[in-house]
Amino acid sequence: MKRILSSVLVAGMLLSVGATQALAIGGPSGPKIDWQVQGKLGAVKLNPYGLAPLTAIIMNNGYVLSDVSVKILPKKNGQTISYKVDNQTLKTYGGIPIFGLYPAYKNQVEVKYTKSAVGFKNETITETYQITTGPVGLTPSGLMTQTGMPYESVKVTKVDKEFANRLYLINNAPGKMPGRGSQAVWNNPSGGALEWNDSSNAFIVDTTGEVRWYFDSDKILDPGNIYRTGIQMGFRQDVDGALAWGFGQRYVKYDLMGREIFNRQLPLGYNDFSHSLNNAQNGNYLLRVGSSNTKRPDGKNVRTVRDTIVEVDKNGNVVDDWRLYEILDPYRNDVILSLDQGAVCLNIDASKAGQTISEEELAKLDSSDAFGDIAGTGTGRNWAHVNSVDYDPNDDSIVISSRHQSAMIKIGRDKKVKWIAGAHKGWSDKFKDKLLQPVDSKGNKIVCEDGYSKCPGYLNEKGGFDWTWTQHTAFIIDSKTNKDILYLAAFDNGDGRGLEQPALSSMKYSRAVVYKIDQKNMTIEQVWEYGKERGGDWFSAVTSLTEYQGDKDSILVYSATAGMQFDLSKGVPVGDPAPELLEFKWGSNKPSVQMRFTGTGIGYQAMPISLEKAFKR
Repeated sequence: MKRILSSVLVAGMLLSVGATQALAIGGPSGPKIDWQVQGKLGAVKLNPYGLAPLTAIIMNNGYVLSDVSVKILPKKNGQTISYKVDNQTLKTYGGIPIFGLYPAYKNQVEVKYTKSAVGFKNETITETYQITTGPVGLTPSGLMTQTGMPYESVKVTKVDKEFANRLYLINNAPGKMPGRGSQAVWNNPSGGALEWNDSSNAFIVDTTGEVRWYFDSDKILDPGNIYRTGIQMGFRQDVDGALAWGFGQRYVKYDLMGREIFNRQLPLGYNDFSHSLNNAQNGNYLLRVGSSNTKRPDGKNVRTVRDTIVEVDKNGNVVDDWRLYEILDPYRNDVILSLDQGAVCLNIDASKAGQTISEEELAKLDSSDAFGDIAGTGTGRNWAHVNSVDYDPNDDSIVISSRHQSAMIKIGRDKKVKWIAGAHKGWSDKFKDKLLQPVDSKGNKIVCEDGYSKCPGYLNEKGGFDWTWTQHTAFIIDSKTNKDILYLAAFDNGDGRGLEQPALSSMKYSRAVVYKIDQKNMTIEQVWEYGKERGGDWFSAVTSLTEYQGDKDSILVYSATAGMQFDLSKGVPVGDPAPELLEFKWGSNKPSVQMRFTGTGIGYQAMPISLEKAFKR
């Protein structure tokens, strides 16, 4: 009898516990709210979209929020990040977006907001939230020069007060992708540049050198899928504050919180995106790609290499293209013959440092069936190496930077060349009237030697003018440009300067340079330069950027492989890349911002990021 009563009692107790749990989960007492609430709003969602680990959203908890401002309180001697958030953005995220958290840190975030709801009195509140983050989680490439962090150290030499609130996006390529990244075959037809499949990263630093954002690209890349992998390049902040860029066979757009806006495969007629995406003023995107299938005059079908611009609209439809192998001369070889074969953009090969290809070797290559990412001439080889494209709405044209022609070229919608900024040597009669004439500040003609390849200013001579050589980023300065006068900023890498290699590699130098082009009179004037005085220490054989910034009336410069030199006698690198970021007030030769990174791998580009665009439109 006692056993029966005991069993009944135990059963009753179990039923009682079960009923209590059911009520807690969602019975008559309602659902249980078990997330942590710090303040008067809802839960804090760290990394809300899984792609930007140093972001969060403080959820609105059912209130309508307005008049929101955010302040990320700094570390000691650190940089405060503060911004306002408009009502549309608050609705998009369902709460307050938090950007710029320190990694591996207990962040203090101050938010001010007004909250309202039917039946509740409006309140304006200022409160502080604590948000703890983990360390930066970038996947190492496996090379000695790159760890899970985007850099090993940074030295901030100078930051003027006017620039103290800057945030800079840095885009680097630290090495080969781990796993299956570079093991693929791209054929039928032959050629193309699929082998450009190294690791890459994008992160944002403040002016003290602290990482305040990074994109977890592992979540969108798949090294085993050729349509979902590649070097991430061409980052641009769009008018809506989101970032657009491309990699391999895709171009994408995500906002700073990691929210996907689009992630698209290139239109099937084009392949192998790299280097440059331009968010044009007409709302379209200009992508530097190759053609997926082109028939050469000899009847061979090839994938082309870095010589095609495709324009797509906001829905991904092709609007137009510029097939440069039909517009320009893919057999002009003057620059190809002068290139340092050890540093053909990211294809670094120290064993070939200081070597050039001979005319006999080039002729043999031209007559062969060797196609692909080869520094040679003819459609299907890397004869153009276009590394930037920019749009000029004044005459519906594009300006390209062609590294392997050492020329910046303007081309109209009609596919006709408008002008060529570069050495005159080697251009056929078809282009002779498109070659710009150098002039000084008074409009006087500057005479240059050897087919206008050696001008005053060549190899440190005084005279105030030189062309760009294997340059990167021919960017239009929109606010100073009109239909007749165009200002152009470029990074003059300086390899093959004067169409030759110097006796010593230490004689090479790079420049940031600004030109004024009179499009009516077909003249070009050099109005600003920096870098010649820095010599070999600042020389960047590849990559890099020079770009005007309208908000500060300034020039931003990223010498992305500064410090990487080669011992020509041994064919080995001497020193790792140490990219240097500088920003200059317009017309000044003294930087207002100067910081240098070590342990990055190869740097690519950098640019300021606007939080006003991202959160307050």
